[in-house]
Amino acid sequence: MRTAQKGTNMKPSTTLNRRQFVATSVAMGTLAMLPWAARAQSGALAPFRLGALNSITGVGGPYGGAMLQSIRIAVDEVNEAGGAAGRKLALYAEDDQTKPDAAVLAVKKLIEINKVEAVVGIWPSAVGLAVMPITNNAGVIMMNTCGAPEMQTENKRGLAWMFQASNAVFGKAFAETARRRGFKRPAVMAFNNSTFVGLANYFRETWEAGGGKVSELIIYEPNQTTYRTELSRVLATKPDVIALGSYRPDATILLKEWYQSGQDCKFIMPGWTANEDLVKALGKDATEGIISISNVAAYDHPTYKSFAERFRAKTRREPDIFSAQSYDMVIALALAIEAAGANATPLEVNERIKPVTGQGGQKVSSFAQGRDALKAGQDIDYDGASSGLQFGAKGETVPDFGVFEINQGKLVLKETLPGSLA
Repeated sequence: MRTAQKGTNMKPSTTLNRRQFVATSVAMGTLAMLPWAARAQSGALAPFRLGALNSITGVGGPYGGAMLQSIRIAVDEVNEAGGAAGRKLALYAEDDQTKPDAAVLAVKKLIEINKVEAVVGIWPSAVGLAVMPITNNAGVIMMNTCGAPEMQTENKRGLAWMFQASNAVFGKAFAETARRRGFKRPAVMAFNNSTFVGLANYFRETWEAGGGKVSELIIYEPNQTTYRTELSRVLATKPDVIALGSYRPDATILLKEWYQSGQDCKFIMPGWTANEDLVKALGKDATEGIISISNVAAYDHPTYKSFAERFRAKTRREPDIFSAQSYDMVIALALAIEAAGANATPLEVNERIKPVTGQGGQKVSSFAQGRDALKAGQDIDYDGASSGLQFGAKGETVPDFGVFEINQGKLVLKETLPGSLA
């Protein structure tokens, strides 16, 4: 995955400290289990039934509650404008627990009981890959922030839309960042799942395509109390930088053991792991100089500014990239419903997603603005809060990458890489 810090011009942090998380996401998690009509009122047209599948608990818990809140903000925006093609959005929310088996049960409930026509908000790739066959078989649109490259290859019906960069692209961005900083001898360590194995493989592929050599690549199993064996194998090759694909629990153990080793090297890590919560877990010394890479929101877009103001009012904090992407899912979907018409099937709505976010139309930054342009017979280009949303042939888009460093316990934005560059 712009709310970062650039030089000495500090922007608010996107990360959520533990006290804030307890104060805000517990309430969000409680609400997640309830149907959310979002002011949908009875009328001649049936509401469009929308499912939210978020990681309220589990590893994705720090992000899922805020993603659900962003979905609610977008649903309210559409309904307060009269609905999409006159249809209000009725939202039903479930917790996938960041577990594929729980997600399968939840998505079946959304589809079979709640009769949803689209599912939005899916965060982890393991969940996305588990539910995609179910949404495909049901002819249901699925929007997500998953990064596994397999999300694209398995998108056989074209019903899945990836709002987060593929980890193939993340791997390239990691390699490009390492090259720009003059590193010569990188090693790679990755948590054993589709997300991080993909990142690791594409890092190595990109690095070797440029004439370099990776000193070691280790795929490690999760949920260990120590990673000294794997870490020792990597450190024995004397790397000057380690590309670490990890979640926060395993990264905390790995970095603590590296710091205790006293061996000098740098780390490049994904932004959802290398952030101020990691600093709180390990302290400033052990995290100083870590390079953190994430997709970053489109801070300069009017869409982001409007969304962020509403998000702050509800949560008293800044939206992260996943929140911006979740908001965009609903607005892009609603504009596609508007373009397809009140009686359109989910498949017909799906065909309109790319046209309403494509280049060449009138730039719009809200649902109401896009709706009015469509009613006037104009083509539109919804510029999202997360990115320009230029979807590729397999439903993928690539927001820009922010390259941060942790300096004195704070994330400082050093540069922005265009998604197209990676």
